[in-house]
Amino acid sequence: MADYESLREPLVSAARTAIGDDLRSLVSFSPTDHEQLYLRSDLERDADVERFVAFERLWFDAVGDYGNSELGEYAFTVRAFSNGYLIRVIADGHGAFATTDRMPIAEFSEVATAMRGVLETV
Repeated sequence: MADYESLREPLVSAARTAIGDDLRSLVSFSPTDHEQLYLRSDLERDADVERFVAFERLWFDAVGDYGNSELGEYAFTVRAFSNGYLIRVIADGHGAFATTDRMPIAEFSEVATAMRGVLETV
């Protein structure tokens, strides 16, 4: 089981700094459990986090499966939805995903770098 309390402050801080007020939620997860670390105050608490975690968790093994492709190493995944985005980062057996309002796609590299930096220290 991951120590989510030790991740809460640095991961939320990294995501809030990179995303700002467009950050909707932040979830950290491992292959066996998860914790919602942040939920913006104007959002409903009844979101189906379990469903998102179950899907994002499927990619733990796939991250390494890309190997040394002509595209380079896997960095992060962005999923686009009609009302915003989900960005997922997996590093060293830990994962995190943030949901955002709509924002410029170019900003996701900065978000991923900040989140990865925290996950690699766990």
